[in-house]
Amino acid sequence: MGKLAIFIFVIFLAGLALFAIDNKEITTIKIPFDDIYEVPKIALILLSSVAGALAMLIAFTIRDTKRFIDNLRHQRKQKKEARVQEMYSKALNALLAHNEDEAKESLEDVLAEEPKHLAALLRLGDIASGEEDYQKAVNFYNKAFASSQQNPEVLFSLESLMEKTGRWAEALNYIEKILDIDADNLSALYKKRAILERDEKWDELVDVQKTILKHEHTEKDRQREQMNLLGYKYEYGRYSLERGDIERAKKLFKTLLRMDANFVPAYIGLAEAMLREGEAEDAGDFLEKSYEQTSSLIILARLEDLLISMGEPSRLIRLYENSLSKNPQNHALRFLLGKLYYRLEMIDDAFETFSYVDASGMASPELYQIMGDLYLRRNQCDKAAEEFKKAVDMKIAFRLPYWCSACGYSSQEWSGRCPSCNNWNTYAFKLHGTSKI
Repeated sequence: MGKLAIFIFVIFLAGLALFAIDNKEITTIKIPFDDIYEVPKIALILLSSVAGALAMLIAFTIRDTKRFIDNLRHQRKQKKEARVQEMYSKALNALLAHNEDEAKESLEDVLAEEPKHLAALLRLGDIASGEEDYQKAVNFYNKAFASSQQNPEVLFSLESLMEKTGRWAEALNYIEKILDIDADNLSALYKKRAILERDEKWDELVDVQKTILKHEHTEKDRQREQMNLLGYKYEYGRYSLERGDIERAKKLFKTLLRMDANFVPAYIGLAEAMLREGEAEDAGDFLEKSYEQTSSLIILARLEDLLISMGEPSRLIRLYENSLSKNPQNHALRFLLGKLYYRLEMIDDAFETFSYVDASGMASPELYQIMGDLYLRRNQCDKAAEEFKKAVDMKIAFRLPYWCSACGYSSQEWSGRCPSCNNWNTYAFKLHGTSKI
């Protein structure tokens, strides 16, 4: 490159010399606000060239100086970032080793180098929150929020802290900020759903659940969230019924049944709404039709209570017998018929029915309890004692329990939602074997 420059410079001088041979005239130059000068043309060319070269030299010098300063700053920044990253990595390793004291020391060193280091502020806030020093935690989180108000991680940290301190309205406010930034954020939608469920705001919850369902990605997740949507609509209907808004409750329950004809709690809820309006006969007809459609023993048990209270046990017996004629091997249905006979004190019919159930091998403490009582009424004390002993050996009280098909939880009271696994429409009767309450 040096030889090329020299060659170009020599060519330039040679050209200039040739130019000077043929151009010996004097040129007049007037400088503004100054005197007039006479200079040879060649001198003017040389002066112009020198001035241009000097200007270029100054420009290149400024450019190279700026590059040098920028490189120096960049190197210092890289060294600082490497040093900060090393300290932050050390803090993370300490956190993984559950050494919070060492982690705090390293994170504070990070902040000494870079006071607005977002991750360090959040980790220090997390440590303080874990130690239940909530005031210190909120200070760290607020500093992070001041640095980056649109950062979802910062907003999630503040939201979690508000949950821990029971400030649910503020927690919901931070979730809304996240959703303003990203309306499709499923984590934020899940958190909003949990808070609304806690506050029993079922109308808002249904809308949130529809949004969640729309943004789920896999078919399995969509099926799960569809069931949750049914459950929240049911809770909204139940809530409306408890508050005396019967028309809204009926509308919600009917919508549920159009969405899922096998959602048993909606049948029970709609029948309850009819009873609240004094339409006992309509409720009975509806439950009977619903049982024929679903074959749900839960619906049948509710219909049994209603028809007995209406003084129509014969209608109920006829319904049982019709069902058994279609499905004579349904021992659970036969057990419930025997229980009805027992409830109505139709001793011979109850004894005959339960003897058939017992012969089928369907072991149940409830069966042994009733059989023991029936033997007592027949003055067959020895056989009664044997039956009572069987019931005692199974270590469960006499009452037909409900059983959750999703998690196995048992309860003496019916509910549309299992309190153990929080699934809806999972209760069935536990008709044989043992269960723990």
